[in-house]
Parts: sequence; C-alpha cells; structure tokens
Amino acid sequence: MVTVANPLSPSGNIHPEQQYLDLMRQIWETGSERIDRTGIGTRSICGAMLRFDLADGAMPLLTTKRVYWKTATRELLWFLTGSTNIRPLVLQGVKIWNEWPHANYVRETGDPIGLDDFVARIAEDETFANRWGDLGPVYGKQWVDWPTYRYRADGLYEKGEGINQIAAVIDSLRTSPGSRRHIIEGWNVAELDRMALPPCHKTYQFHVSGEEEGARLNCVLYQRSCDVALGLPFNLWSAALLTAMIAQQTEMQPGELVWMGGDVHLYRNHAHLIEEQLSRTPGGHPRLVIARRPETIFDYRIEDFTVHDYTPQAPISAPVAV
Repeated sequence: MVTVANPLSPSGNIHPEQQYLDLMRQIWETGSERIDRTGIGTRSICGAMLRFDLADGAMPLLTTKRVYWKTATRELLWFLTGSTNIRPLVLQGVKIWNEWPHANYVRETGDPIGLDDFVARIAEDETFANRWGDLGPVYGKQWVDWPTYRYRADGLYEKGEGINQIAAVIDSLRTSPGSRRHIIEGWNVAELDRMALPPCHKTYQFHVSGEEEGARLNCVLYQRSCDVALGLPFNLWSAALLTAMIAQQTEMQPGELVWMGGDVHLYRNHAHLIEEQLSRTPGGHPRLVIARRPETIFDYRIEDFTVHDYTPQAPISAPVAV
C-alpha cells in the first residue's frame, strides 16, 4: 500500500491538501494503464492511504478546485434516510446519481430520451420516479436497514427486522467506546447484483482515543474503488462530516480521518482536470461549524452546517464514467 505521509510539518508550512495532490500526481505518472468496465480506461495503483486531522472543525475540503460540499452533504443526509430513489435528490438539484437510472431506462425501454428530459420527468412524475428512479439497495439501505432473514421450523426463511447500522454504532460508541466493532458496512454480497453501483466507500470503522473527558472519535474509511479526480473530493468531505456528526451525537471531539483506497485510479479522459489541478497551490484551512445538536443523527438538516475559511479556486469539470 502506498502511504502518503501526513503533510503537516512541525512548522505547519505544508498544506494538508498536498497529500491529495501528491497521490494524484503519483497515479498519473506511475499508474498502470488498465481497461475498466466503463471502457474509458484508467491509470491505477493498488493501495493508498491519506490522513487528515479533524480537530477544531478542520475538514479535508479541497481548495485547488471548488468542491460543492452542500451537494455532498445533501447526499449524505439522503443516505441517512435509507432512501434509494433519486427523486429526493433531484428535487434539491443534486445531480450526482442521475446517470445510472437514466442509462438503465434507455437500455430497458429503448427510449432515447436525453438525460435532462429524463431528470425533469423524475421530478414531475412521482409514479415514473418510483418505477425508474430507484437505484436498488445502495448505501443508505444497507446503512439503516440491512436486511435479515429468520429461519423457520418448516425449513423456510422469512424476512426479519432490518438492522440500523448507524444507530447501532452510535449506541456502541456510547456504551463500549473501547470496542473494535464500531463498523458500518455497505458491501452486502447477497444484494450487489441489485445495486445500480456496488458501494465504493464500503467500510467505515470508528475508533475512540483519549480519556473520557477529552475523547476523540477517529474514522477509518476503506474504499474499494476510487475515482481520485471526481469521487475522492466528495468521499473525503462526506466521511469527515459523518465523523463530526457522530462525534457530536456521542459527546466526543472529531479526531482523525484515515482514508484507505484499494483500486485507486484516474480516468484517462480527465487529463485536462488533472493537469490543471496539479498546477494549482492549495490555500486556506476550511472549518466546519454545526449549528445545533439534533435529537438523533437522522434529524440534521442542510442549514445546520456552515463552512468558514473556504475560498477555493475555480471548479474544473469532467465527465462521469458510468
């Protein structure tokens, strides 16, 4: 595994974002050329690690291009509802999941409807959205309603009560902070073939360090597949935000986010994005403020989150590989 050293030098002169840029450069310059399922092709390395200190509201929010953190936050809040239909996102103007159900609709019906028209119909027609906007049992379903089945005396199985992994982890952090089982898992092998996209950020493990009065909540995220240019900026923000929210709910302080990737890659058609971003210098230290502590983690709203000291450089657009 490639480990990118913690960029915070004793003098504090090296920006935390530099480790992300170093990883991007390493993949682009030394990664193996591979043909992937999308047919676009990638440059890929096996295994990487990044570490970010989340103390005092610090967030791994990239500054060398604009990252739409409110979009990523809306997605995370959507995950926490357990919804698997894109309509709630569409109604908020969040576009990041639209390509998958659109491609499925065109493939199954033969209707060559454009993406924008498809999304407009999802927004306007709830019945159409119920039929064609569902992604299958993706992240949120596994997080808050992992399916269970009970064995019956007649040798058959019946559906049991779903497992809310988020609530269970918060409870275990409160009651047994030293446990090594604070895990949220998205990789449900039995349901992968029903998912529009199997989970990329698949396993979250939480770790409590420090004394009870000053306990810090750390998070390790393992990501099986990582699009470093487009996906990772969102993934880092979302994992850090989830850690901050759980820390608030358990009366701890955010500690460290440790991100680990398996197949860590850049798409070959993202050359313009990569070269432009690598030419830029990070600046500023974005800080998260959470305005209130709701009763449960499922009660946060988008207006609860504010970011200070975020003055990013211009966005860099690139196509999503579906």
